[in-house]
Amino acid sequence: MASILVKTNQLKLPDDIAKKLKGKRVELLETKEGILLKPVKDAIKEARGFLKGTGISSQKYMQLKKEEKELEL
Repeated sequence: MASILVKTNQLKLPDDIAKKLKGKRVELLETKEGILLKPVKDAIKEARGFLKGTGISSQKYMQLKKEEKELEL
């Protein structure tokens, strides 16, 4: 899943669509018909759960960070 931040001169889009997407993050999805530009609603919500099944919980992550910080001292 690739996403980009739309800037005014980055893509050649019709003016009304470019105004709606300006400054927003969009996903580029390849479909049978071509490329679909899909606005990403909330980057935080989109990222939620991407570590699911990896065995890392928020508690474990915090413990690892605490251990890292102690090693820095």
